[in-house]
Amino acid sequence: MALSDPIADMLNRLRNASRNGFATVDCRNSKVCAGIAAALQHEGYVNGHTVIDDGRQGILRVELRYGPNGEKLFHTMKRESKPGCRVYTKVADLPRPLAGLGVCILTTPKGVLSDRQCREQNVGGEMICTVE
Repeated sequence: MALSDPIADMLNRLRNASRNGFATVDCRNSKVCAGIAAALQHEGYVNGHTVIDDGRQGILRVELRYGPNGEKLFHTMKRESKPGCRVYTKVADLPRPLAGLGVCILTTPKGVLSDRQCREQNVGGEMICTVE
């Protein structure tokens, strides 16, 4: 079965696993998905990620993180740039989700970065998703 949007598939899997209280979630591995997992780990939304070799593309296993009493750390993960409508933004025009409490994830020439890292490195790019 061909998958037309692997990034949206990964975000849906993360959102559903968090909603159901799973400790880990498995996604298809790609450079962009691994970069999203690394950006979420840098921002503190997930504990870590590993790549499991299955002889093909690989499986990306993401370890979800919860609050001290089992609270969810994110409630919405919205895909901004879609295959049919790409969204690009400059560093000066980067949004601040939840007044800075949320995070935007972007693909840039320097890799997949969060909005805070983009402001530090003064680089813009394609806005993949927002996490609130």
